Amino acid sequence: MNAALRATVRMAIYRHARVFLIYEGYQGLVDGGDLIKETTWYGVSHIMGKGGTVIGTARCKEFRERCGRRKAALNLVKRGITNLVVIGGDGSLTGANIFREEWSGLLQELVDAGDITAEDSKRCDHLNIVGMVGSIDNDMCGTDMTLGADSALHRITEAVDAISATAASHQRSFVLEVMGRHCGYLALMSAVGCGADWCLIPESPPADGWEKKMCEQLAQSRKEGGRMNLIIVAEGAVDRHGKPITSQHVKRVIDDELGYDTRITVLGHVQRGGAPSAYDRLMGCRVGAAAANAVLDATKNTEPVLVGLQGNRVRRSPLMTCVHQTQAISAAMKAGNFKQALEMRMGSFVRHWATYRRLSRFDKMITLPEDQQLRLIILHVGAPAAGVNTATQAFSRLARFHGHRVFAVHEGFEGLAKGMVHELSVEETTKWSVAGGSHFGTNRVLPTKDSIPQIAEHLASLGINGMLVIGGFEAFQSICILEQAQSEFPALRIPMLNVAATISNNVPGTDLSMGCDTALNIIVDITDRLKQSAVASRKRVFVIETMGGYCGYLATMGGLAGGADAAYVFEDPITITHLQNDVRHLIGKFKQGIWRGIILRNEKCSQHYTTDFITNLYAAEGGDLFTTRSNVLGHMQQGGLPSPYDRHLGVKFAKVSLDFFMENCTLQLRKDICPQFVCTVGLRARKVVFTPVAELKSRTDFKHRVPLDQWWLELRPLMRILAKHREYHFKSGTLEVADPMNATA
Repeated sequence: MNAALRATVRMAIYRHARVFLIYEGYQGLVDGGDLIKETTWYGVSHIMGKGGTVIGTARCKEFRERCGRRKAALNLVKRGITNLVVIGGDGSLTGANIFREEWSGLLQELVDAGDITAEDSKRCDHLNIVGMVGSIDNDMCGTDMTLGADSALHRITEAVDAISATAASHQRSFVLEVMGRHCGYLALMSAVGCGADWCLIPESPPADGWEKKMCEQLAQSRKEGGRMNLIIVAEGAVDRHGKPITSQHVKRVIDDELGYDTRITVLGHVQRGGAPSAYDRLMGCRVGAAAANAVLDATKNTEPVLVGLQGNRVRRSPLMTCVHQTQAISAAMKAGNFKQALEMRMGSFVRHWATYRRLSRFDKMITLPEDQQLRLIILHVGAPAAGVNTATQAFSRLARFHGHRVFAVHEGFEGLAKGMVHELSVEETTKWSVAGGSHFGTNRVLPTKDSIPQIAEHLASLGINGMLVIGGFEAFQSICILEQAQSEFPALRIPMLNVAATISNNVPGTDLSMGCDTALNIIVDITDRLKQSAVASRKRVFVIETMGGYCGYLATMGGLAGGADAAYVFEDPITITHLQNDVRHLIGKFKQGIWRGIILRNEKCSQHYTTDFITNLYAAEGGDLFTTRSNVLGHMQQGGLPSPYDRHLGVKFAKVSLDFFMENCTLQLRKDICPQFVCTVGLRARKVVFTPVAELKSRTDFKHRVPLDQWWLELRPLMRILAKHREYHFKSGTLEVADPMNATA
């Protein structure tokens, strides 16, 4: 929420508006006084890395009454505020809309009482409302994610990863209770990302006798090599009769039926705290800036809107339509219409629930005759990226669920040419979902004229019907090479997919790759630490070098999420003029008393303006104002446990890849060459797409290993606006002469 607050304030000031902060939510709006304060550009500095909200929040019974809303209206009119940005749930947003609808009547009552003049009423004759959703439950329609949900998932997965170690050591079962009174998003997504054995959510109550099914599932997991069990329970879970399912009841069932040593962990408000994730910071920056634009663009007749993220695009939706849709889900659940409620959740929720059930249920597996089983092969190519093992485990388990066989290759295409292949077992991939790196081993070796015949020979001997290549740009290049060789080698005439997995996010055909979210969280975490060091040391600038090859995704998004002053990338060439302007920007900033500066540099942004050059330049120009240090993050960006987002992306890619193979693979080798079956699987906005590599070649810069179209470049101006760069900003002093009717709270 603080990232959204910062972006809203700064974008509004950028557009010459006066901005007021209302402390303690609607209570502050009703009480007024010092709880409504005008802020400045630097009034929202140093808040990006803080959890919660720096302006506070509180429930307010008085605002629910008309007399309370009349007081709130008076406090706004006194300050000339006619634009209100609200961050909250459906209750807060509904209250804001009621406030807007009553506005004219409230002002007339204030005029009649003599609290304001007729001129005051005319000057503030309407109230514009824009909403953003702040909720860890992710239970609001109109946006794919709500502010705080991804950070809450981080807290849950961190807890599960820690618990798993002690649980496996002692062969224990853990019942983990997470928040979600009316929405099972946190429980479901943590179950998918952490490989839970059983999950209970409010939207899908288990059938009668579920306790027996659960115990059979837990026992089977132990038989297949698992040393621990994980059961995730949403706090609002109920059975088919509406009776609550408590974590204590689940523990009691396991104790009585299986005799396993079982413990309960209730995470509670831990899920609401901690530093915000990179995803939440990026979302906050984008929707906050968009909310400021929306409220300042609004007119008297503009309908209130909800600003949210759909796919990787910011979208405006009618506020009350979103609220009513959300409330309809709650009403359906309250009436016991759970199937309807589940269907009314956003599409990804339903798909993830179906995928999770396939991943976790041993008793529903399909058994196919051997002559109907597909034989699929999977290998990792390129540099390590978080989420690779997650995708591999999910693909293997889903294929097994449908009765097919999966073979694993060690050491990429080099290993395939040498026949380093074995069939995957369930026991082998247990708990891979939480592991970083690559359990098969990976390298950058591409298929060559010498190795392609050997690759084709091993594929033919194994009777492979489809190939899944998980990796970055080298994986994309590899299947391009193999597609060209199909005419000569019939064994290569099989469907081949490249699942994008690279921290660089430079694979053509997808907006996002597995691994880049984990890397961004590492960059943001280190940036927070360096900021802390800079503030403590006083007067220090850090130049941080990120990976990414020629792709500036990590530097740009890391800069936006970390509140950097600049980010230098290959796609936006830097000149000495840019460097001079940025030096002047930092000098001005330090003179204002902001004693830290952060500069991100993509490792290959320029062969001349190196990290050392930029560090020395800033050091020389900083004089007595600041000193400069450099940090090269290096390969630590490729390590660590996968973030929740990368785990979910891995499962999603695995599921759609298997669906693609089951639809397009044949048990007999094809006689014809079918280039439409050699694809990159990726995300475009909200959709998973399969794009033939033959089409992607013309849209790819092979020399610099980047796609020609990169959506994130449009966010670079936002980063510089929020950093208050002169070329994007108005002159100082504008605040004093701003039209008071352009005041925003």
